[in-house]
Amino acid sequence: MPSPIPPLRISAFTATTAVGVGKTALADALQSGRSGLRANDFGPTPLPTWIGRVEGLEALSLPAELASWDCRNNRLAWLGLQADGFIQAAIAARERYGASRVALVLGTSTSAIGETEAAYTQVDADGRFQPAQRRPLVHTPHSLGMFVQQALGLEGPCETISTACSSSAKAFASAERLIRLGLADAAVVGGVDTLCGSVLFGFNSLELVSPAPCRPFDAQRDGISLGEAAGFALLERADAGGGAAPLLLGYGEASDAHHMSTPHPQGLGAERALDDALARAGVSTAAIDYINMHGTASTKNDEVEAALVARRFPATTHASSTKGFTGHTLGAAGIVEAVISLLALENGWMPGTINSSTLDAECGPQIRLQGARGEVRHALSNSFGFGGNNCALIFGKGAAA
Repeated sequence: MPSPIPPLRISAFTATTAVGVGKTALADALQSGRSGLRANDFGPTPLPTWIGRVEGLEALSLPAELASWDCRNNRLAWLGLQADGFIQAAIAARERYGASRVALVLGTSTSAIGETEAAYTQVDADGRFQPAQRRPLVHTPHSLGMFVQQALGLEGPCETISTACSSSAKAFASAERLIRLGLADAAVVGGVDTLCGSVLFGFNSLELVSPAPCRPFDAQRDGISLGEAAGFALLERADAGGGAAPLLLGYGEASDAHHMSTPHPQGLGAERALDDALARAGVSTAAIDYINMHGTASTKNDEVEAALVARRFPATTHASSTKGFTGHTLGAAGIVEAVISLLALENGWMPGTINSSTLDAECGPQIRLQGARGEVRHALSNSFGFGGNNCALIFGKGAAA
């Protein structure tokens, strides 16, 4: 088992999803039970499904100095950076530590592939991109990281993590190591993923997309609802001050490599990630008040995750999936659900699992359909991706909270 780690202060955090821009919109939706899912209207031939689409991206313009980076994914990143004063907090950290001492670690599963798809539909007679699309830095998996690095004026380590649905959760783990090893004094972490044809039709080809709003852990669940989102957090050493700011206490990562798209039937990789997160945080399962479950509403993911939580956590633990609010935001799922967990620490609201009505028999008493208010001292956020890329994050209240 790993040793406990020094906690990191989360000085600022934000998320922009289908329910709105920033934390206030997200918190309001979670407490009122308002879903951001809508009938799919994305693309020239929309699939018969439901999606979590962020409003206004088509009309959004990047600043002139960033215009060469224009694409749907980078527009959403820019929109997300403006929310909750996050860009100001990141720039303040840059001024405090120096541009080369602030790391940037972002997760994404598709980056700017939607723009590349569009470019391929407009090739000339020789099969070449149109002049306006000859932008190799946009048509790369690292586009998001390079765009945000320029937008924030950062010069420190810059990483792109693409491990499917665990990507932006694993960003926290990578950032912790960079800071603990002295390679950075602070880190901006997060993730952005946008809807595109490859995502919608790709998941549909795997028979994983539901024709109705997703129903996590429901006995009649029949697939996921895809969404898009942007989220960011600023990590600094806890001894840098910050009072009641929440803390990253622990993380666990595991790769079970059981199957290309199906989790290990006993959840061995997920359980190893959980155990490592608990060990690094120095807490037991009894200390966890709220669990934001990965809960995609796919048959196997929910079955395996529900069984793990049922056998490891007290019946009093409140657990839920929030995919019914935002949709499954893929590479941005980890940061969105981390932000939801941080909101639970801040305001004491533990969300329910909307759209679902009858829980699967695999579910224990921990999984709740209804939201509830209570003290949340520690929160766990699970992110489990294709190929057994598992990550668990544990957050706690700051000492002055």
